[in-house]
Order: sequence, then C-alpha cells, then structure tokens
Amino acid sequence: MLRVATYNIRKSIGTDRRRRPERVLAVLRELDADVVAVQEVDRRFGDRSTALPPEVIAEETGYMPVRFGIRPESLGWHGNMLLVRRDTEVLSTQRIELPALEPRGAVLADLRVGGTAVRVIGMHLGLLGLWRKRQARAVLMCLEALEDPLPTVMMGDLNEWVMDGGCLKLFARHHHVAAPGPSFHSRRPMAALDRIITSLDLRVEAAGVHLSPKSRVASDHLPVWADIVPAGPTAAAERHHVAQSPLI
Repeated sequence: MLRVATYNIRKSIGTDRRRRPERVLAVLRELDADVVAVQEVDRRFGDRSTALPPEVIAEETGYMPVRFGIRPESLGWHGNMLLVRRDTEVLSTQRIELPALEPRGAVLADLRVGGTAVRVIGMHLGLLGLWRKRQARAVLMCLEALEDPLPTVMMGDLNEWVMDGGCLKLFARHHHVAAPGPSFHSRRPMAALDRIITSLDLRVEAAGVHLSPKSRVASDHLPVWADIVPAGPTAAAERHHVAQSPLI
C-alpha cells in the first residue's frame, strides 16, 4: 500500500499570517505519507527562494525533496515540488509547462517506492475555469506522450469549486478522481479544492482530509491523503483499452 498526500503550504504562511515552516513540517510528520505533492513551496518574488528550507526538511522529517527549481534558491517549478521518503529511488523527473494567463506549471517524477514503480504528478491549476480545462488537457497530453506507461497518481490544488464538472470531468474520463473532502479554508473547510487522481490500474482504499490543531493553523489549505493499492488484472486490461482510445 502506498500513502500519498497533497498540501498547499501557502509559502509556509499560516492562518495567523506568520511564516513558520516548522509548523508545516510538523503537519507532514502527522501525515506520514510516502509521497507528498507540495504547492506554493517557493516565494513568489525576488530570487523565488524556498519557504521550506531543504536543510530543515532533512533535520525535522524523514523526507527528501525532489528538486524541480531552475533557480539556486528554489525547490519547486512554479511552486510545485514533491517530497519522498529518503529510501525512495527517483528514476526520472520532468517539468510540465501549463498554458495560463499567469505563471503555472506541473511536475512529474517516476519513483520506485518499496520496490514498486509509480509515476507522480504534482500540480497547481489556475483560478479561471477555462484555463483550468486547458491545463488539465496539457497534463493529460503529457502523460499520453510518454512511451513507458506506469501506474500514475496526479494530485494537487486544482482550484476547482465544482464537485464533478470543469477540469475534474476531463480527468475523470480515463482516471479515477478521489474526493477526500473539503480542504479549504483550513479554519472552516467548505471547498474540495485539493484532489487526488489515479490511473485505472490503481485503487483508492481510503482517502481523507487531515484535520488537526496543527494543520488548522499551518496553512489556509488542509492536506488531503489517499491510501492506494494495485487494482488487479481486470483494471489493468481496462487501462490498456482506454490507452487505445482518444484522450479528449
């Protein structure tokens, strides 16, 4: 079983408007996931330095960052980054450009976790519905273009307020879209903006929103998580059939 999670850390600024990366790290320890997609890990202006220093990650958690930043002080690509357990093997990484009026991107890594290979995409989609759909298509087209298929998990802050429409409808055509629950705003969760999506050869056994005294204050989003297992040979055959059909 693989536990994955996604967390928009808001540049480590909590609901009290104080930048406290140690609170984010405390929430990550509570989550105890194998892979975490992190959004808004870097500051927005200047040298785009990370709001979650790698040396502090190493000291305070059992994670290591998968680096995607193109600036020396950054960890993420347009704020997106992956955290994995230290014994995880990183097989390959890729930055994904997303169409947008504002800077947006996604990150992809092929990982070997506990002897099992899995493809993980972390993303933070835009505020406008039309552009979210275009960004979803860009992510799906990137996956379709890869030569070697792998069990895949896509997760992040999708900024989609509609429960089963918008960009979620595009993802759901050929994937499972989990609904862990409302994750925004952390003080009074009402919107399920943060989602976890899997290929058809994976099954979500359980999913939820991580609500604790620490997560309520560490960011304006609550992290969401899912426990994932292989779905079996029938689902694998279904995925092969889907792969032969048009994407969109």
